[in-house]
Amino acid sequence: MVRVRDLVQVHVTADLPIRSRALPFANRVEVRFGKAFPVALLVDEEALVRLGAAIEAAKVELRDASGQESAEG
Repeated sequence: MVRVRDLVQVHVTADLPIRSRALPFANRVEVRFGKAFPVALLVDEEALVRLGAAIEAAKVELRDASGQESAEG
């Protein structure tokens, strides 16, 4: 029996192609990562603000952690 993980990880790097487009017929946005074997993230319009806020919060955490490490080192 093969066990399937419940988590999909996509490592987004600075050089990873990222394309997005609106899907008005579905009331969502599609964000594609990669070229040859792209991964698509579909986000409902109602969730866009929450997704953006989560990303912004993580950016603040990274910035704060980087500042603390350089101050401690």
